[in-house]
Amino acid sequence: MATSRKVNRMSHHYVGDVKKQLRDGYGLYVYTNSFFRYEGEWKGGKKHGHGKLLFRDGSYYEGEFVHGEITGNGLRYWAASGNKYSGEFQEGELHGHGVLLYKDGGRYEGEFVLGVREGHGFLVDKNGQTYSGAFHKDKKHGEGQMSYQNGDHYEGNWVLDQRQGHGVLHCLDGTIYEGQWRNGVFSGQGTMIHCSGVIYDGPWINGHPADIAKKIVILGEEVIDVLQGLPFTINIQLQTEDDATVENENGRVLRIRAGIKYTSPPKLQGAGILELIEDLEEKPFQTSFGYECVDYPLSCMTPEVIVQEDSSALSKQPNIESSSSNLLSANDNEAHSEMAADLSDGQEDYPKISITDHDISLSPPHKRVEMGQTVFENLVLGPPPFRLLHLLEDADKPQSRKKASGKLSAERTEKMTVSQEKIEDSRSELVNKERKFKKENNLTESGIVRTGEYVIMVEDITNPPFLGHTLQTAFKLIRIIPEKAKGKNNRKMEMLTVLNS
Repeated sequence: MATSRKVNRMSHHYVGDVKKQLRDGYGLYVYTNSFFRYEGEWKGGKKHGHGKLLFRDGSYYEGEFVHGEITGNGLRYWAASGNKYSGEFQEGELHGHGVLLYKDGGRYEGEFVLGVREGHGFLVDKNGQTYSGAFHKDKKHGEGQMSYQNGDHYEGNWVLDQRQGHGVLHCLDGTIYEGQWRNGVFSGQGTMIHCSGVIYDGPWINGHPADIAKKIVILGEEVIDVLQGLPFTINIQLQTEDDATVENENGRVLRIRAGIKYTSPPKLQGAGILELIEDLEEKPFQTSFGYECVDYPLSCMTPEVIVQEDSSALSKQPNIESSSSNLLSANDNEAHSEMAADLSDGQEDYPKISITDHDISLSPPHKRVEMGQTVFENLVLGPPPFRLLHLLEDADKPQSRKKASGKLSAERTEKMTVSQEKIEDSRSELVNKERKFKKENNLTESGIVRTGEYVIMVEDITNPPFLGHTLQTAFKLIRIIPEKAKGKNNRKMEMLTVLNS
């Protein structure tokens, strides 16, 4: 029969049940160095059953013991780190299934082997990021999926805490990448579907596409000649720094615009209407040709266009200016219509462009790139709006810009003075001045652009920018050349052939 006694040998001592001179039953034992203290069940002189082992620094284990070893289910607390584990043990090591709570707020639930995470587990880190999958030697290793603090989600292969092998990343903004990884970044063959709609399918190096577009190129001669009155086509390529077409990329959004060289309009004191028009025009923008431009009307025509031979159809012509360029008031439009009859004389060689039941002119088109290329077809430059007449006048009279003094001639000054007085008298006089200017420069209301040089711009307006980078705008000069005299039927057939090609 077990008896209770106190054993005191040197500095250690035991208080509890004894059987055959051995600790057996329930008792308290203080070890020689007094760092350890055990209270619980004993058998044959060894800790066996349920007990609690305390450490001087405040750490402890409470749970099952087998023949003196921490084995079975229990709770372990480490005072130094503040971590706490509840689960299976083997000979003092975390082994089997358990839950480890970290002081910083993290949590791991899963398999352990001899003290380290090994096998399948679920990890929540201090930032709330979660990982569910395989572990090896305490690290994420094998198949697993992780949800990140920024909302991204990855599912695929891991090697020693790094995404490596094949995997799929779903980003919060909608971007998806599927392919090869190395050291936590895209590396190897992979496909990205960007939130902007851009798709890149090709090789990646250290997280970046190996064949990413670096520039927009407008194909063709340095100056592209376009026959007056006919639509034209612009071919675009996205190229690498080595001038190779980026065939691995699709979906980048490009916008095409037109411009005309900008020169400051003449300043007239008291010319309030002209000043108002000047205030309304777009701000000049820099080009790659060393001078500034302002927007010029550019539209896209469709095969529904029909050619009218009746010169009285001026009032039915479509508005082929872009919405950003249509800055004339209703009174200005009425004035243009009033002038139509006077301007129609001698214009039989320029048939009018009209429509049947609906307006076929569009805003300057946007296109998505396919395999690094796209084509803007059936483009047409509109007739010059009133706000740009002074630019066309300057372009037609280059000698006026060569005067060292920068002052107007006496004759020109006199004309401007007379015009100023007329503007101040009434708006109708301003319309007469415009009519006179158009007659002198052979401008018509037939929808035909004036001959001369214009600037074509192609911009990357992908939103949001693909991988945070917008390509630089590309520029090209086009020259509108006069059409040779020909019959109306020939011109009509040529127009329809271009539109339907």
